[in-house]
Amino acid sequence: MFLSDAIWGFFFISQICIGFLGNSLLFMLYMYTFLTQSRLKKPIDLIFIHLTLVNVLTIMFKLIPDAVSSFGVRHFLDDVGCKATLYTYRVTRGLSICTTSLLSAFQAITISSSTSKWARLKSKISTCILPSFLFFWIVNMLIYIYIIKVVDAKRNVTIIGPVYSQPHCQSKQMELHYSMTFLSIIVIRDLLFVVLMMGSSIYMVSLLYKHRQRAQHVHSPSLSSQPSPEIKATHNILLLVSCFVFFYWSNNFVTLYLFYRPEKNLRLERITGILSSCYPTICPFVLMKKY
Repeated sequence: MFLSDAIWGFFFISQICIGFLGNSLLFMLYMYTFLTQSRLKKPIDLIFIHLTLVNVLTIMFKLIPDAVSSFGVRHFLDDVGCKATLYTYRVTRGLSICTTSLLSAFQAITISSSTSKWARLKSKISTCILPSFLFFWIVNMLIYIYIIKVVDAKRNVTIIGPVYSQPHCQSKQMELHYSMTFLSIIVIRDLLFVVLMMGSSIYMVSLLYKHRQRAQHVHSPSLSSQPSPEIKATHNILLLVSCFVFFYWSNNFVTLYLFYRPEKNLRLERITGILSSCYPTICPFVLMKKY
């Protein structure tokens, strides 16, 4: 094992500890509020609980195998273990984009004015949260069934060409027809939820701007300088969406570059692991700002 491998390993372990502790603490905090303090619980807390759970699963199933391989433990996953690990990671990563998109849309509808065309959804959106979770799980589990077919444990064989590669797993040479269908479905899903996320964010920014304009006409400094809890929550969610978009597209760019690179690069494979786990690691600390 080289010194650089150990450095990568300790970096992965640090990210695991920070992300796991942050998400676990936030999960317990929301669960405590939801179960014991009924007067304080809000429907949006269900989305936060689901997001922290998805974050923990993403971190565990992505970073633990990467950390183990960094310390020189090669081929510790067989084909079944590799398929299960990568499948779970990809499903939870897909759930992350779906849940974050739902969170931004929910908050946009919540803070919309009573005269807005979205006002009529305020009374109905809370009942859509749990069915939305079920829909997200089913869709993402169906999408990534293809991974079970094409992914195996990494061998001591150099594969050249467009294949998906990670430090412990790699795909077979994909048939063009099936791989293009698979990638098209993922792109369509991502575009739908990213557009919803960005549209909700732009709508919230416009509402915040209008609120600030109105606040400037309030003569009492105490009123204008103290944002409401809804405004604070909206700021946090906008920051969360910004973090997600940055890390999500950065990871996609590196992954696509690595996919089409003639020769695979272990350092780039590890960088994709870090980028894909930055959002679930940072997420709980952004959400904790409201406490």
